[in-house]
Amino acid sequence: MTILDLKLDRASKISLSEQIRLGITAAIENGVLLPGARLPSWVDLATQLGVARGTVMTAYERLTDAQLVVSSRAGGTRVSDHTSVLRPTSEPTRSVETDQRSDLYRYFLPGAAVFQNGVPASDCFPHTLFARLRARAARDEVEAPSHYPDPRGEHDLRREIAAHLALSRGIECRPSQIFVSAGFTGALGVTLRVIQAEGRQAWVENPGFPPTRKALEISDLTTVPIPVDAEGLDVAYGEVHAPNAAMALITPGQQAPLGATLSLSRRVQILEWARRVGAWIIEDDYLGELQLRRRAAPALASLDRDGRVIHIGSFSKTISPTLRLGFVVAPSSLVSRFEDVAACLATAPGPAVQIATAEFMRNGHYMRHLRRMKRIYAGRSNALLAALKTKGLDVHPSGLAVVIRLADGVDDKRIVREAYAYGLAPGPLSQWYCSDSTRRSGLLLGVATAIERQLPHSCDRLYDLIQQFS
Repeated sequence: MTILDLKLDRASKISLSEQIRLGITAAIENGVLLPGARLPSWVDLATQLGVARGTVMTAYERLTDAQLVVSSRAGGTRVSDHTSVLRPTSEPTRSVETDQRSDLYRYFLPGAAVFQNGVPASDCFPHTLFARLRARAARDEVEAPSHYPDPRGEHDLRREIAAHLALSRGIECRPSQIFVSAGFTGALGVTLRVIQAEGRQAWVENPGFPPTRKALEISDLTTVPIPVDAEGLDVAYGEVHAPNAAMALITPGQQAPLGATLSLSRRVQILEWARRVGAWIIEDDYLGELQLRRRAAPALASLDRDGRVIHIGSFSKTISPTLRLGFVVAPSSLVSRFEDVAACLATAPGPAVQIATAEFMRNGHYMRHLRRMKRIYAGRSNALLAALKTKGLDVHPSGLAVVIRLADGVDDKRIVREAYAYGLAPGPLSQWYCSDSTRRSGLLLGVATAIERQLPHSCDRLYDLIQQFS
C-alpha cells in the first residue's frame, strides 16, 4: 500500500476533498503513483489527514468518475491501469530523487548489466538456501517478544565474523570489537564520527573510490591524494606532503581500482607512521579474501600492535549488496566510543538478516560459497582477458575487475554512456582520479557479471565503441 504525503491548506478557498483529489491526481501524473498502486482506504487516509471520512470518500468518488482509480471489495482502491496515457511518452518517467541525484548515484542506481562492477554473480548464489534462512529468521523475529535489538549487532553474527576474520584475514579480535553496520558506507560513517577529525587532513589513494573521498569531504576532512604504484600506496609521498594527517583510508589487500597489494615494507612503514604521529588507518577490506591470482594477503590489521588500524568489511561483494551488511573491527581503545555512536546515531540493521547471515556462516555455507565463487570468478576473468587481448587492447586483471587502458584524451565517460544503451555497464577509470593532472583514461569491467556465453558479443560491442570514440 502506498503512503501518500498530502498537504492540506485549511485556510484555502479550495475544499479539502478537492485538495485531496488534486494531490492524488498530481501524484499519478508525475509517476509517483504507478498503475496498479493501492491507495489507503478512505478510513485510513481520513485518520492520517485528520479530516472527516466523507471528505476522503468524496475525493475518491471524483477520482473514480475521472477513471483515475478503480475500486473493488477484494482489491481496495487502486490506480487505474490506463493512467499511463496522462504522461508524455517522449521521455521516461523520472522521480524527484532521480532527477536531482548527484553523479555519485551512478554507483548505486544502475540495474544489472554485463561488466557491472561492485556486485557478485547472482547466477551462482544458493538463493533457495539463503531465502529459507531469511524466512525462518524473519518469522522468529516477528514471533519474539518486542525489545530493542543490540545496536552493535546481533551477538551470533559478531561471533561468526570474529571467527571468520581469524581464519581468513589473520585478525585476532573479540566479538565485542565487532560492530555491524548498514554496509560499508554505514561502517565508514560510524568510524568518522568516532574519530572526530574534522578540519584535519586525510590520506586517500589516487586513484581511489570516489564515494569514499566524498564521504571524507562531507565530514569536513581535507583529502590529500597519495599516488599508487605496483607496491600500493606510496607512504613516503604521504609522509612528505601530509606528515601530520589525522588518518589514512586505504585498500591494502587489493587496491581499488588498480589491483596492487600493499607490500610488506610499506605496511610496516604506514603502521610506523600511524604510531609515531597518532594517526588512524581505516582499512577498507572491500574484497576480503576474494583474490583470484594468489592467496589473499593477511589484513593490515593483523600486523597492527599499537591499535591504530580500524578494519572495515562487508558482505556486499560476497553475498549481495541488498543485504546492506557491513562491519567494523574497532581497536580496543575505541570500543566504548563505537558503542556510544552505534547506540545513539547508527544502530545495526534489523536482526533477521543478521541472524540468517550468521547461520549461513556457522553451518559452513559461506566458506563453501567463497571457494566456489573464486573458481568461477577466476574462470570468467581469464576468459574476459583472453577475449580482450585478441582485439589488441591494453588490459590487465585487477581483483574482481579487468582494467582496459585507453590512450590519453579518450573520453571514457562517453564510451560508458554509450555502452549503457547496449546493456553494458563498464566504469570510467578517469573518475577514480583526484585531479585532471593525474587522470588516466580507461574502463573498469566487472568480472562477476561477465558471463562466458555473453562475452563474444559483449566484447565485440565494447570494442566497436572504443574504436568509435578513440
